[in-house]
Amino acid sequence: MTAEPGRGQSRKPGDGEPSAMAPALLRRLNRWLVEGVREDLADLYVESRATAPGDAYRRPSRQNFLNRLTTDMRRPGFAMVIAEMDGLMGCAFGFPVRGDGSWWFGFDGALPRSIDQLTVSGRAFAFGDLLIRPHPQDRGLARRVQERLLTDHQASLGATLVDRADRATSAALLSRGWLDIGEFRRPAGPTTFRALVFPVGERTTARLEGLVTMPGGGGPGGP
Repeated sequence: MTAEPGRGQSRKPGDGEPSAMAPALLRRLNRWLVEGVREDLADLYVESRATAPGDAYRRPSRQNFLNRLTTDMRRPGFAMVIAEMDGLMGCAFGFPVRGDGSWWFGFDGALPRSIDQLTVSGRAFAFGDLLIRPHPQDRGLARRVQERLLTDHQASLGATLVDRADRATSAALLSRGWLDIGEFRRPAGPTTFRALVFPVGERTTARLEGLVTMPGGGGPGGP
């Protein structure tokens, strides 16, 4: 029988305890590189959005995701960050919000002044999607990915639209630091969304205090 290491002796991998794993590696992909991993991204989407038993929200559509990805990739400033560990663990992608505020057309009521100012100054970034495969070795992965995408673009505010019926994804985003600021409806579509924002930095967070409303559901979506 092999003796256990005593006091003062360090353990080595293989001594009966798992060794610590490095956190997921984050890296940016350009449009050309995204084309090479489209099917892997679609797999990640389906797995991360799997409908729980009894969930009335529609099941994730692989083709709809690929169609949205193609549309977003054509937008000026499109960017994607992926997380890799023992495979593809997560991704976030989107594009800068235009300073004319057109991304917000459909917001119910007046857009909060602080958000309008960040939009006009070019510091808002729209998320097309945020997909994370949970991993016990990197529980803060979602926050790392979304913050990396925003800081790479020197953005102070992330924004996304959330289908009001998709309560599970709304809850996930809220748990990751997103704030629900109100209702949103596209003039040409029947779907009602919730508008969620993610502030970066203490100053931006302070500016958004008091804007949070009761969540009505959600799931990332993008105009």
